[in-house]
Amino acid sequence: MIFRRGDDPAPPATTMYQLQQRLASVGEDYWIDNGLGQHAYRVDGKALRLRRTFVLKDTSDNELLHLQRKLLRLRETMVMQHGGQTVATVHKHLIGLRDRFTIELADGGELHTRGNFVDHEYTVIRDGSVVAEVSKRWLSVRDTYAISIVEGQDIPFLLATAVCIDVLCHEGR
Repeated sequence: MIFRRGDDPAPPATTMYQLQQRLASVGEDYWIDNGLGQHAYRVDGKALRLRRTFVLKDTSDNELLHLQRKLLRLRETMVMQHGGQTVATVHKHLIGLRDRFTIELADGGELHTRGNFVDHEYTVIRDGSVVAEVSKRWLSVRDTYAISIVEGQDIPFLLATAVCIDVLCHEGR
């Protein structure tokens, strides 16, 4: 895990982001801030849609990824698209004591998650290595959690993955 303490070896260099959702906002819009507290990305929730839809945008309002929940699926699913092309599909597993997710990449690769998704305490793993960690334990503000991403990884993609998992785990919110 990226947030370890003690005698563990030094973790890889990471970039920190903070996602804070507003409890009452039309369309579920919110900002993702960088480690300095500056707005870095905006999650634009589209109101009044049959399927839950979000758009991850940069600070210049450029669309980076389009996130949409698929209806009438056996497994809860969200699709990430860029320029109309599917980039990845996030699937919630059906079987198990704890929730698990698989992120299938359009190029054929996969990422996996493990942890406690309800409490925002989980890791994203690619080829056996942790590439991102989501943690609420360092923050006391409700509906705020930190996302630590290993340097060299696709930051918007991993932030969008965290948004998708949040949507699939906290549907009633």
